[in-house]
Amino acid sequence: MKPLSISVLIITLIIGIGIGYALTPEYANELAMKNSPMKELGQADALIDQRYYDNMIAHHLNAIDMMNQALKSTSRQEIKDLANTIIKLDTESIAHLYQLKLTHYKDNREITRFSITKLGTPDENFDLRLLNALILHHDEAITSSKEMLSKTSKQDTINLANDVIQLLTTNKQQLLQWRKAWYNI
Repeated sequence: MKPLSISVLIITLIIGIGIGYALTPEYANELAMKNSPMKELGQADALIDQRYYDNMIAHHLNAIDMMNQALKSTSRQEIKDLANTIIKLDTESIAHLYQLKLTHYKDNREITRFSITKLGTPDENFDLRLLNALILHHDEAITSSKEMLSKTSKQDTINLANDVIQLLTTNKQQLLQWRKAWYNI
């Protein structure tokens, strides 16, 4: 291959990536946020709600994974009760989000990639690591849901975002109280 042909090939590849990055928010988000629990939602376009639903499914899958770790590692009944509640509610929420994706976008693609939060071994600080991870986890979903309120006109999504904000804000307060009572933090 001649140097000019190789140069043209490289330039074409770079232009193709640039166009894909600029024109497809999902592509840009995937490149920019590969390991983030909550991806950037991007511009308020025709797929904003779909990206939010996918984010929330991944968010719930991450929470379920953390709660399964907690059930194996905690000795506190409060944490066990919380874990069982979150697993139940998030499993129901995932089913609801898949239904919204199907209703609004005819999208039945399953979300299988999500962040895994490693909470470490069961020791005297396990519950503290869990509380800190859950507080951050809730903050990410609250922030994403507040952003959604300014970017969507779908009533289903507005209701969902408001519910997420209300539930996770209340739950976060409980987590902060436990952290203060158990670890004086």
